[in-house]
Amino acid sequence: MFGMLVGGKLLQGASTEAVINPSDESVVAQAPVADAAIVDSAVNAARQAFVSWRHSSQATRGEVLLAIARVIEDNGAELSELLVREQGRPMPLAQFEMGLATQFLNWYAQQSLEPELLSDDTQRRVEVHHVPLGVVAGIVPWNAPIHLAINKIAPALAAGNTIVIKPAPTTPLTTLRLGELIASVVPPGVVNIISGGGNIGAQLTTHPQVAKVSFTGSTATGKAIMAAAADSLKRITLELGGNDAAIVLKDADVAAIAPALFGMAFFNSGQVCAVIKRLYVHADLYEAVCEQMAAMAEGAVLGDGFDPNSQFGPVQNKAQFDKVLGYIEGARRDGRIIAGGGEPRRPGYFVPLTVVRDIEDGSALVDEEPFGPVLPIVRFADVDEVIARVNRSAYGLGASVWSRDLVAASRVASAIDAGSVWINQHCALDPAVPFPTMKNSGIGVESGREGLLEYTALKVVNINKA
Repeated sequence: MFGMLVGGKLLQGASTEAVINPSDESVVAQAPVADAAIVDSAVNAARQAFVSWRHSSQATRGEVLLAIARVIEDNGAELSELLVREQGRPMPLAQFEMGLATQFLNWYAQQSLEPELLSDDTQRRVEVHHVPLGVVAGIVPWNAPIHLAINKIAPALAAGNTIVIKPAPTTPLTTLRLGELIASVVPPGVVNIISGGGNIGAQLTTHPQVAKVSFTGSTATGKAIMAAAADSLKRITLELGGNDAAIVLKDADVAAIAPALFGMAFFNSGQVCAVIKRLYVHADLYEAVCEQMAAMAEGAVLGDGFDPNSQFGPVQNKAQFDKVLGYIEGARRDGRIIAGGGEPRRPGYFVPLTVVRDIEDGSALVDEEPFGPVLPIVRFADVDEVIARVNRSAYGLGASVWSRDLVAASRVASAIDAGSVWINQHCALDPAVPFPTMKNSGIGVESGREGLLEYTALKVVNINKA
């Protein structure tokens, strides 16, 4: 039985809900479901803890973050196994997520927010302070539950806030177990973890004692959170959907870049906001790239995450599984499927890695975000034209340019409307590098010092010496 961490204690829910293993559709466990009273208790515990935590030293905050990192490292095997069962990803990918979480914790543990001196003369002294906001509500999706929970916990605590984390209802178990494990190393109330459905997130978003909402998920839900938070003028960070384009210029070395393109299109079976969702290839290289992508997709091994031969797992839940199959059906009409495209005859929500060619802008698969293992490859001939086509998207999370000519690639990168543009790589996440958003992909910044400052308010102390 899993417990929810509230005020340093483990609570059972008002009810429970089954968590399904997407690899075989079996029940992994029953997860607790919070009611309104438990949500209030978690927010109140965080608010009480904030009274003292806001005055804690940077060293103290760093020590707590390092302690959480050690807990993840010491219990990595257990947490990774649980993540495989509820999320479906292969074991090496689960272990990678644990490592990414500890990397972010270690980086934020070293950060400080010392006052900045603007001026100091005989007449006045002006200081700029970055002060904590209060209680943060962190709402986490199902595609990378531990990493994305830590990506909210670490900066929130480093800045002096306390936090209430709500994982997705289809993947709450690993996060709840982490809460059980860190209960003895985090001061009571500083980190609280509760689980349940969308009504829990809605209550957190409108709660009068929540000062900030940090949400990762769909654009539609992000817009609803933004509207709900407006009444109390809560601070918000929204990291939402992405339809990341990769542009392969005519001088690119197809053999050299094909594995990276494939890996970043199908990482976590395409269930990452910032992986490649649409691949634009110059006409001179189009046939070669299509051939390479199709061959690698056909050779991919799908299976249970505990099978050492498995390279790719299932789509995480039935609703997303049905959505992805709908995109594939649309692709049959709009393009030509050259790999995958079928539904495997096996239990679980497995979708064969699917590659679609001869497809154009205007089709749902190209214009929208399927969030699954389906890659459209679009032909282009003119660089300026393809930049305009890429920029017509409502999304603006990330993009990449692939070329042997770094000057030409940089020119293209500078013209793309996206928060991050990578050259000869994609989705190169680093806790020290800001990860901003544009357009319908969100509001605010994650990671880097800029991401840390998202969890603070600016305060000026202006002293008249005269």
